[in-house]
Amino acid sequence: MRIGQVNPAVNAFVAMDEPGVRAAARQAEDAVMRGDDLPLLHGLPIGIKDLDETAGLRTTWGSTTYRDHVPTHDAGMVARIRAAGGLVLGKTNTPEWGLGANTRNAVYGATGNPFDPAKSCAGSSGGSAVALATNMVPLCTGSDMGGSLRNPAAFCGIVGFRPSPGLVPSEKCTLGWSPLSVLGPMARNVEDLCLLLAAMASDDSGDPLAYTMHGENIRGAPGLFSPPPRVDLAKLRVAVSEDFGHAPVERIVREAFQVRVEACRPMVHEVAAAHPDCSGADESFAVLRATSVLSAHLERYRVRPEECGPNLRTNVEEGLRYSLEDYARAHAAQTRIYHSFVSLFQTHDVLITPAITISPRPWRELYPTEIDGQPTSNYFHWLALAYYVTLSAHPAVCLPVGLDATGMPFGLQIVGPRGGDAFVLGVAAALEEAFSSSPLLQRPVPSLDQLHAAPPISSMDGFLGWG
Repeated sequence: MRIGQVNPAVNAFVAMDEPGVRAAARQAEDAVMRGDDLPLLHGLPIGIKDLDETAGLRTTWGSTTYRDHVPTHDAGMVARIRAAGGLVLGKTNTPEWGLGANTRNAVYGATGNPFDPAKSCAGSSGGSAVALATNMVPLCTGSDMGGSLRNPAAFCGIVGFRPSPGLVPSEKCTLGWSPLSVLGPMARNVEDLCLLLAAMASDDSGDPLAYTMHGENIRGAPGLFSPPPRVDLAKLRVAVSEDFGHAPVERIVREAFQVRVEACRPMVHEVAAAHPDCSGADESFAVLRATSVLSAHLERYRVRPEECGPNLRTNVEEGLRYSLEDYARAHAAQTRIYHSFVSLFQTHDVLITPAITISPRPWRELYPTEIDGQPTSNYFHWLALAYYVTLSAHPAVCLPVGLDATGMPFGLQIVGPRGGDAFVLGVAAALEEAFSSSPLLQRPVPSLDQLHAAPPISSMDGFLGWG
């Protein structure tokens, strides 16, 4: 089994139900042999990020408080995947409570990059990205606030999609009307990703952002997302930006991005340097993110502070310093940024940026404290290219497009117009097809033979915890 051969080197899967999934696979095969009508994901093994409950299978949220927790029910998204015929093979690693873009915790330890296990796979959906890059499973789930889905997709060379808020419902959000945190699909290519998205999308009333017309099936309509729509690249008006005017972007990333921009130029109708006005976005995201953390974790921080990791403590303590005035200013800035994105898409069809600000660094570095010699302002500042889009509530795809100058994967962030989920996936599929024959721009693939021969990541210094 591929997982047994490769997982020790990278630690992507952390809890598994191998007997259960083998039994379910036999049942799925029997259904095929009988000629039954088959659901969308029939018989496909799937990895579930360890932030979502799976009935009978350990779910820890990367927290020592829950290291032995076994839920009795599935999260809504997991239930929809099972109903569509997906086989839940196991859980993929995540930082504690998904807080941070470096996948390591005190329960399961660190997850390594498939191209170099000593380097970060980003996060917080890092285990899912690594499982996909190493062919352990064809589909995985993720979630995204400050790029938790897009960042590991970029670092590991796979496809990740941040959908519009409410498209993939979550009944668990403590701030149900906040558009910051979303669930989304991850895969090795756009077509596979769209297949999983079609099963995840729903008009579930458990999520207030999944509002709909009474009696109408808006999000779960058959054929809406899978296969992705055909898009004619020659008609596209493309806006490109290295940094949204504010993000701290490493030189090596800027250089790789410009190579990709030039590759796109002859394929599309127009390429123009442009971006929304994102002034105030750093403060707005910091305040709104801290508000979300307070709503979910303040009581935990007060009652069991010794069980809280550094990212959780930092965000709670930061949130307690903010005032209602800060909160009002943050929401006003978010609304202004949203309108600026909407205005941009009046004259451009898509916006393309680098997916992440740096090339992968060692996972021992909890987060980058500097980029090209310039200090970052907090532990998530290096995720600015992603969280500017989060604030706008626009859909975005991370598409793998070759390697950077250090030999590590490079990803493009393709941002679509408001509600343009299917359209932006169609654009990503068209670019993926156009780049597929280019050794420079096609999806990079790690060496599984090297990973099989590599020492287990658990033998590396600092593997477990935060040291």
